[in-house]
Amino acid sequence: MKERDPEKLKLLRERFRDVCLVEKEVWLELYMPKDMAGDGVRMTNAQDRYEVVIETPEVEAVLEANIPMGATALAAAIAEYKDAISFIRKG
Repeated sequence: MKERDPEKLKLLRERFRDVCLVEKEVWLELYMPKDMAGDGVRMTNAQDRYEVVIETPEVEAVLEANIPMGATALAAAIAEYKDAISFIRKG
């Protein structure tokens, strides 16, 4: 299921940026803490897995080129190409 919630997308883009910076490459799979209904307590070991889909190799190349420039440059590239980057939740 493709994620469409604006708030969740914001968090996913931030997580994507952080993982790419740590791994020093464009990462195509993310894990996020699962939203837990009820008392508001999140279980740290409960995670949703997302596939990151980048529409074109050119966008991926731009993201890859911005990783060595740091968080600000990579965040700007992700924001610029956000419509070409999708997050699909895996079951």
